Amino acid sequence: MVMAAARPPAAPVLETRELTKRYRRTVAVRSLTVSIPVGGTTALLGPNGAGKSTLLKLCVGFERPTTGTLSVLGIDPVRHRKDALQQIGYVPQAPSLYRDMPIEAHLRLSRALRPRFDVPYARNRLAALGIAPTAVAGQLSGGQQAQVALAIALGTRAPVLLLDEPLASLDPLARREFLDVVADAARGGDVSIVLSSHVLSEIEEVADRLLVLGEGQVLFQGTVADSLAHHRVLEDGANADGLDVVATFPGRRGARHVLVRSEDPAIGRAGSLEEVVVGYLALGRRPS
Repeated sequence: MVMAAARPPAAPVLETRELTKRYRRTVAVRSLTVSIPVGGTTALLGPNGAGKSTLLKLCVGFERPTTGTLSVLGIDPVRHRKDALQQIGYVPQAPSLYRDMPIEAHLRLSRALRPRFDVPYARNRLAALGIAPTAVAGQLSGGQQAQVALAIALGTRAPVLLLDEPLASLDPLARREFLDVVADAARGGDVSIVLSSHVLSEIEEVADRLLVLGEGQVLFQGTVADSLAHHRVLEDGANADGLDVVATFPGRRGARHVLVRSEDPAIGRAGSLEEVVVGYLALGRRPS
């Protein structure tokens, strides 16, 4: 009997090795080594200035690394930008739509630029949200423009979707509607999503993995399940001597809590995902 050859493992959605991006005196990304596996939704978290947008711009070839390497599904977006872009659907923080152009014209333009663009799919996505193809982009609300940009990105049928803080200027209802579409796309299993934000509560329900950045460096990376299972929180005033402390961070009403690496249920209490992330962000602010 002839055995079928085993399939090689899929290249990571995003992989960097000692990646650095410097703008004159500012280092936006510093010696960054990360690997995001295929599948699900990765929340790219961190405060403003953490390097999130720079990392995503490097992925689509808008920026070039100063040093180090980066690949998207195994493709170098600097050396092989055209090939890399075929693998990526990208939504920037401010939707890049032509204000005087109808939505249907945006879809036709997308098809002209990317022959595999799925116009019916994008139309159906927008129709479900009540956005008419005859609507002019500049007359749509911010939330509707974000949905158009997302529909176009999904219409590329690219296996990687990069979302660069698309929720920043949306009202709560528009955010929820946007995230519902993202969650639906992730459930389909045909696209791996990296969603950048500095507000965890916006994307907690759709994230499978976390990548937390601070000042251009990795503070934490792992699955949501592991982050909750491998950390405990000590309440204000608890003794942390001898424990693997991540950082002290502010709780509610002025309390100070301590995040520790531990799976022992006898230590403190289980923390929320927000507390884990805030703890690592506090670690990133601690003087080196």
